[in-house]
Amino acid sequence: MTTGTGTTGAGTRGTAALPDAAPTGTERLLHDTAAAGDRDTLLDALAGSRLFALVARLHADTPGFTPPLPTQADPATPGRMCVAVLTSGMLPPWHPDWVFEATGLEDLARRWPDGVRWLAVNPGTPYAVTLAAGPGRRRAWLKAHARSGGPQGGRLLTHRAGPLHGPVAHGLAVGAHLAVHNGLLWNDLGAAYEGYGTDRARLRDPWGVMNRAAYQETLEALLATRLVGRRHESVLRIRHALAGRLGRTPTAPEWSASLTEALTRRRSTPSDAAEAHEAMRLVVTYEDRFRADGVLSAGERVDTLAAFDHGRAVNVVRLALGARLCDPREAEQAVLRIGALAGQAYGSWAEFSLGYSLARVVHFDADDPSGAKYAQSLAQHRILTQDPDSPYRNIAWS
Repeated sequence: MTTGTGTTGAGTRGTAALPDAAPTGTERLLHDTAAAGDRDTLLDALAGSRLFALVARLHADTPGFTPPLPTQADPATPGRMCVAVLTSGMLPPWHPDWVFEATGLEDLARRWPDGVRWLAVNPGTPYAVTLAAGPGRRRAWLKAHARSGGPQGGRLLTHRAGPLHGPVAHGLAVGAHLAVHNGLLWNDLGAAYEGYGTDRARLRDPWGVMNRAAYQETLEALLATRLVGRRHESVLRIRHALAGRLGRTPTAPEWSASLTEALTRRRSTPSDAAEAHEAMRLVVTYEDRFRADGVLSAGERVDTLAAFDHGRAVNVVRLALGARLCDPREAEQAVLRIGALAGQAYGSWAEFSLGYSLARVVHFDADDPSGAKYAQSLAQHRILTQDPDSPYRNIAWS
């Protein structure tokens, strides 16, 4: 196991001075763990990291064909061939014809090419790590994968070389809930999101997007907040209007009476009226839970669920960029539009985050009898509003 850059001998690489901050933190962790010489700890760190393998897009798009793992000469040790993979912070700029597939220690061990005895992680960079990859070593990779279960979600990950301030960072931060949920970088518009094949699959299901035209149609629907629950939005608008007349947040009975009056004026059917009151019940239930958990004050309320579509729109843009359905310039322009629309709908990051969180728990209520999704949403809100490194603590809302 060797680390560093520069060649100082036939089998050992010297260590160059590293920048103060790694692009994501993952790179420094891997480098420092390797330098400490603890192979098992290094394998555990690698098993929990997102790794990417370069693939020609033509090969990735060929049905039934699995491209071989990329091999190259180790830039630090002439004559030594290795399989090369990159961590998310080390990916090169986006290219239309070269893509990156997600991989990991288990996948690498299963697909390992004959005759290659080394794995190079981030070769040619200050964070290069090289591991021996004989059959016995690869069995240890499988054990490390079994211990870790692969990369974990529920983490705030920042690309230090990505946008950290300004309109583009603001727009990307609108999508931070999903980035935290999936354990992905929140501020990257680059060569891959989750990986080319995964990005394409996530566009197909649940969005039904398989081409550029479908992507643009879906994006416009999200920008117009046409996919968030319209019944819930209508019920919230009634409360918002009542609050304007009263000069305060209405009580639940006051809101219910106003809702009944509005439904009567509209001559709503009994079925529509029942669904509207159920939507109100869900909002009251989850707002009360937010208050009990200390993230919503007694007099506060959520007036719109638009944040759910805004946040998902950023995710769709990043998936489309990874799937090569748009280019970086188009993706950046879309992110700027999303950020501007979110800024018009909410007055702060906290309001936006509560709107997203409420929409998510209401959306998944029927599928969440254990409360797991509520716990996830609460944790994401707290991470984004309380973590000192969160964009919600470091980027002005407007």
